[in-house]
Order: sequence, then structure tokens, then C-alpha cells
Amino acid sequence: MKNNSVQALACMAVVTLMASAISSTALAQQPVNVKAGSGKNIEVSIGGKPFTTFMYPDTLEKPVLYPLHAANGTVVTRGFPLNPKPGDPTDHPHHIGLWFNYENLNGLDFWNNSYAIPAAKKNQYGWIHTDKITETKSGKTGVLAYQANWTNQAGKVLVQESTRFEFSGDANRRIIDRYTTLTADTLAVFTDAKDGLLGFRLAHELQMPTTKDESFTDSKGIVTVVKGGTDKVPTGNYLTSAGKTGDAAWSTRAEWCKIDGKMGADSITVAIIDHPKNVNYPTFWHARGYGLFAANPLGEHVFTNGKSRKDFTLQKGESVTFKYRIVIQNGKTALGEAEMDKLATGFAAK
Repeated sequence: MKNNSVQALACMAVVTLMASAISSTALAQQPVNVKAGSGKNIEVSIGGKPFTTFMYPDTLEKPVLYPLHAANGTVVTRGFPLNPKPGDPTDHPHHIGLWFNYENLNGLDFWNNSYAIPAAKKNQYGWIHTDKITETKSGKTGVLAYQANWTNQAGKVLVQESTRFEFSGDANRRIIDRYTTLTADTLAVFTDAKDGLLGFRLAHELQMPTTKDESFTDSKGIVTVVKGGTDKVPTGNYLTSAGKTGDAAWSTRAEWCKIDGKMGADSITVAIIDHPKNVNYPTFWHARGYGLFAANPLGEHVFTNGKSRKDFTLQKGESVTFKYRIVIQNGKTALGEAEMDKLATGFAAK
């Protein structure tokens, strides 16, 4: 009897060790490959699977990461306008993948610029031209760094940008740590505005479900109508570290914000984490149910309904750095709050 008990305990120990080994294997960091693609593209794969492409052709008004895949291969960004998918909303053609820019720098709108702006009005908009790729590195953590110039239509540089991406992932998770330093080439005034700073356009499935049409007006009075739908595809819902959910997340401040939804058989989480050293931390969340997911620390006047404002100025030669972590997770369940807090704490230490 005693021997049977010992054998049973031994078997349980072996099973526990095997489960632990399997778990460790599943969560092991996967190798990241960063390589030049055709044209002005840098391709990033993790664990041998496509993750994203850094696109910086002259035909785009800004560089973007597009598309973005979860570890299971699911594309979590909207396809339109570069590669429309059935059911894709066709509003806001400037929302492409993951990007970083701002609505009002020295009176120029970098955020809303796209092919849809008439040539006669292009002088009201700014461009971000990628000057050169400064580093690509593959390994346990992949690295991509570049330099770019924020210019007016005549090519005058307002701000120089230096950005470094660090890519990592395991069997169920992908992480992007983005470090962007802006250095003023002249007096640079970021006038308090709604549209900024780090933006992500979510796939149709990750939108919040609604059948109502909504209208949104930009700073120039241009109205964009976002159509509601009846296809029952969207399943997304926001949650912030401050406990705000759904539409209530918009305009509120928090250390992190995530959206969870179903795509195929998996739950998908897309999260953005702010950094304690960023300007105006914790950021305001410009998180819309129709699929725009953005962190904007400089839109205080709009987000507080006029109670305060955050005009941000750089003198010539001055710099500011913004740090953000983007997490994409797939699995049977959504990424939990405790794990989100852990990811935020880890990022804060970097």
C-alpha cells in the first residue's frame, strides 16, 4: 500500500514536470527575423511566421507597420485602403496599420493626410518622409531603427524623428516596443488636438458592435460618416487600467488600454501600454468603437471638454521621447488584467 502511494506521488511529480516543460516550451521566446523586402519595405517575421512589414514608400504620407498578425496568423489590422477585405469599413483612409503622427504641428495636419485630400488643399497637411534605415537586427529580439523628417509640402523640415522598434514574441503573443525621439528643426508647436499620437486601426472583427451611423468632424470641419453594420461580425470591447469599458474608455486617462474580441476560434487582445516617462502620463485614450485605437497625451483640451489644455512646444534643437508598448495576444481567453499590469510594470522599467 505504501509502495503504491509512493508510486502515485512519483507519477504525479512526473506529470507535473512534463506539464511544466510543455508550458515552458509554449512560452519560449521565438526567433525574430528582420530583413529588407522589395521596394521600401522591411519585413518582420517571428517564429518563421509573418508578423508585420515596415512600409515607407513615397506614395504614403507617413511610414506604417502594416499589416499586423497575431501569433496564430490572424490579421488584426483593417485591410482598407491598401488591401481591402470583405466587410472592411472604408472611412478614414489615413488609418493604416500602426502609425505615429499628429494633427496640428505648426498648423499643419500630419494625422489626416492621405490620397483622399485634394491637391489644392495639400498645403494644409504635413508629410513624414523616411530618410534612412539605421539598423536592422534579427535574434531573440528583432530591431528596426530609422530616421525620418516631418516636413511641409515644400520640404521644409519641422521635426526630425528617430525611431527604434523592438519586436519579440512567443507561441501566443507578439510585442512591439516603440521608442520615438522628436527633435525640433525650428520652433515646433504641437497645438492641443484630438487626433494623435500613436494610432492603430483594428480589423473589422475587433470593432465594437453597433448598428448606428456615426459622424466625426475634424479640425477643418470635414465630416466623416462611419456606417453602422448588421453583419454581426464585430465583437470588440475596450478596457482600461482605470476600469473604463466600451465607449466610456474614450477621452479617459489610464496606464494601459486593451480591446478584446473573437476572431475565428480564438480570443484576440490588442493592447497599448503607456510609459511613465512620457509627456502627460498617463495618456488620454482616443479609443473609438469603430476601430480607431489611439494614445494621445496632447489632446487634453478636447478630452477634458475644455477644462484644461496641453499645448506642447519644442524650441529649436530640443527633443522629446515617446515610448509605447503594443501587445497582440491570441488564445482561448483574453489577456487578463493581472498580466496587463505585469506587462506594464516590465515596460516601465525599460
